[in-house]
Formats: sequence, structure tokens, C-alpha cells
Amino acid sequence: MALRAACIAPACALTILFCASLGAQKNDDGGTRTVEGMVTSAANQPVPDAVVQLKNSKTLQIRSFITQADGSYHFAGLSSDVEYQLKADHAGASSSWKTLSVFNSKKTPVINLKLNR
Repeated sequence: MALRAACIAPACALTILFCASLGAQKNDDGGTRTVEGMVTSAANQPVPDAVVQLKNSKTLQIRSFITQADGSYHFAGLSSDVEYQLKADHAGASSSWKTLSVFNSKKTPVINLKLNR
């Protein structure tokens, strides 16, 4: 009987290790996500060198990104349990604030920003 218990214990240990490693793989990204999009003018043209602001709704910390030549931007390493607000500015024109909700479960949501005059 003791021999049988000794044989079962390693199997249980392997099962526990396997389950723990699955949990670690699931959380390997730390619950992070990326947001990306395009900044366009009122005439729907891509806007290079626009400043995109990303505001963390919990800490109120603001990060900035200057759009690429094609008007694109991206922010990586964002927490999936925090709402963020995004806004773009360029040459006196601004977009309205848009929200990246905690309910948006996409790994890389796309939020496009349009400048208004």
C-alpha cells in the first residue's frame, strides 16, 4: 500500500506542476494589451507628426506618441484592467477624447482619431 501511495504522489505532483505552468503561460503577458490607430485630418488624410496622448484613468499618467509618416500610432504594455483615454493634437487642431474600455477584450484594439478644426 505504501508503494502504491508513493507512485501516486509523483503523478499528483506532475499534475500540479503542469496546471501551474498553464496558469503561468496564460498570465505570461501580464494582462497587457496594445492600442493602435491612425490620426487623420478633417479631410480624412493621414497626419504625420501629430501628438497622441494616452491617459491612464486610474493614475492620470499621460504618455505621448508622435505619429509616423502614415499617421499611425501605437502604445504597448497597457493594463487590461484599466480604462484609457486617447486624444490627438496637430497644428491647432484636436480630436475628441476616445475611451479604451476595460470591456474591450481585444488584445490589440484599433482606435482611430480624427482632427477637428
